[in-house]
Amino acid sequence: MVTPSQVIEMIQGGLPDARVQIDDLTGGGDHYQAIVVSAEFEGKSRVKQHQLVYGALKQAMDTEAIHALALQTFTPEEWAAKSQVA
Repeated sequence: MVTPSQVIEMIQGGLPDARVQIDDLTGGGDHYQAIVVSAEFEGKSRVKQHQLVYGALKQAMDTEAIHALALQTFTPEEWAAKSQVA
């Protein structure tokens, strides 16, 4: 089992500037939903952005400590625009 704070630490280990919001979808510590905002995503496709996050979580994903991850990624500009609309 991986705690939400551990998932945040892992993501920030790979993307130090990332702002991360994590929700445990099942309460079991292996199915998560994440929103990640990072300047590292600038100019990268959504697939490349997700690959950066998955790269930071590689060990936990490989060992199935994290079984499923619903992921949304945003640049800071995209997040600011989304926040103004919401």
